[in-house]
Amino acid sequence: MTDINFWTRPSDRMVRGGGHYNITVLQPPFAVRAEDLPPNDPVAARAFAEAFPTVDAVLEELDPVVAYATPYLATRADLDVIQVGCWGNVLAISDPAMVDDGNGTPLLYEVTRLRERFPDARIVGRVEVDCGEDHTEDIIHLPEGPMFHASGWPTMDPWQLTGDPHAVAAALGIGADVLEEHDIDFDADPGDVAWADFATLALGEADPWPMASLKTSVFRVRHTESYTRTMEELYFIGD
Repeated sequence: MTDINFWTRPSDRMVRGGGHYNITVLQPPFAVRAEDLPPNDPVAARAFAEAFPTVDAVLEELDPVVAYATPYLATRADLDVIQVGCWGNVLAISDPAMVDDGNGTPLLYEVTRLRERFPDARIVGRVEVDCGEDHTEDIIHLPEGPMFHASGWPTMDPWQLTGDPHAVAAALGIGADVLEEHDIDFDADPGDVAWADFATLALGEADPWPMASLKTSVFRVRHTESYTRTMEELYFIGD
């Protein structure tokens, strides 16, 4: 099964965009350091990829890469490549299908679905894509109930804000001094708040994505028809 048949553009067509687009599922115990995690389980990683809602089929397993080395997007073929890591109680996926330009909230949708699968997990998603200007979507969902989600463009209204970042910070034990240290002011204009930095604080030392010591599995996939259509609308300029 090697045919990727939902695209209307050729595999060598240049794309715009880039950035980051990841979800991390941190299952108990939460007090874990990424540097202490076990090696990636490639069998579990493939199963996680196959079950992920953006993916219609896993077509090929590529050579593993370190977690921080998100594949560079140059051509349409690069949009078919995802990273998945399964390191003990930490699961994570990086998938360019999870980006948006403000017309939807795919990260919120997928994290909500993961919440049903992993009700005891702390789930954090961070997406940023260059659409001429950077559009961001960030989410923190805690097993105790509090959640926060932000989606929008810097310096532009309207922003989509859901949940209560103050409640999330309190539940995580993130005090005002820590927020101030990271220049995070929830009362500022939404376009001026570093929401991705807040999401990173929610993962703390368990964040796998900056790590050079953690390997991820890499898969070439066929995304679902609906996600492929969305990517075609987002990643290509006037062609």
